[in-house]
Amino acid sequence: MTTTTTTFPSGRIRELVRYFLRLGFLGFGGPVALVGQMERELVDERKWLTKEQMRESIAICQSLPGPLAIQVGIYVSYLRGGFWGAWAGGWAFILPNFVIVAALGALYVYLGDLQPVTAIFYGVSPAVIALILHSCYRLAKLGMEDWLQWAIAAVCLAVTVILQAEVALLFIGAGIISILYYGSLFKRTPPALSVTVAPVLAQLAPTASSSILGKLLLFFLKAGSLTFGSGLVIVPFLEQGLVQQFGWLDQRQFLIAVAIGMISPGPVVITATFVGYLVAGFWGSLVSTIGIFLPSFLLVLIAAPLLARHRGNPNVQGFVKGAYAAAIGTILGACILLGRIAVGDWLTALIGLVSLAVLFRWKVSNPLLIAATAVVGLIAFPLLQPTWVMTKF
Repeated sequence: MTTTTTTFPSGRIRELVRYFLRLGFLGFGGPVALVGQMERELVDERKWLTKEQMRESIAICQSLPGPLAIQVGIYVSYLRGGFWGAWAGGWAFILPNFVIVAALGALYVYLGDLQPVTAIFYGVSPAVIALILHSCYRLAKLGMEDWLQWAIAAVCLAVTVILQAEVALLFIGAGIISILYYGSLFKRTPPALSVTVAPVLAQLAPTASSSILGKLLLFFLKAGSLTFGSGLVIVPFLEQGLVQQFGWLDQRQFLIAVAIGMISPGPVVITATFVGYLVAGFWGSLVSTIGIFLPSFLLVLIAAPLLARHRGNPNVQGFVKGAYAAAIGTILGACILLGRIAVGDWLTALIGLVSLAVLFRWKVSNPLLIAATAVVGLIAFPLLQPTWVMTKF
């Protein structure tokens, strides 16, 4: 039951496309759930990979910036179907998410000024904050190991809240500090170039273009290389760029975009599709989707083989630890910033607290929680008529 990775029958690519189209359409539950489903179905049921290959795939993709589930899907497709299998399987995984979120973007553009839409997101917005906090807690349990990581997280939280600084600089700085602490610069081993090159290049990439589509593409190419640890890392980066730097969205629209990303199947970074539609219609959603996911393909196909050879390098491991800690800090900082917009009265505070308690006590799916709080918003908004919603959003 071994799987060869050197010869690839033509039917394998069709198999990959069918499998990942289905997974992309039904893939609720976040990256951990999606990766677990892939491991169960592809290793235990279909026998496409060995357990060792699957574990290696997860470990390598966890060491790269980018949405974990998508990258594991690309890497598995590469092992199963080679270079073209990786492209076919990866985009098949993304396509259903793109169609769903682009359709939601179109509905919002045409219905966004109606009071029921405002009422829905009056109830949903504090639940989104609870979802982010709960996901951040799970990430911290998985990857925060010592005092230095917590110190880095605290500094990144403070910088994000006070200065709203460029997230790329925080990640690179945290990675360098961690290389110095955890790594060994005196060993003749390759440095963490395969991990650091994407954020560095993203930082140097131009952010201006003659067209709005060019600006969207460059912005999301940059964002796509900075989602270390979880797609939620993209939230503070997007908030700074979309709301503060370019002014493409207001705070209310941004929270709605995050909510759409969290309740739709696939990774949170599919938020880019919704944002692109709001900014520039269908073509905006298309170029934003390409921009946010293209770095994942390039990293998996170019950097992953190098990282597979040097994953034991202490400098690589050190950079990953620092970047992970920076992710935790920036996500918490984004929660504080967004919480000021989402919570403005006793009911939204109660929704946020109850949502958080429910998430910790029971395994409630994101769509179910969002649906419940949307109903609360629809009922309460006409009764309370909170004026702060329009002024703060």
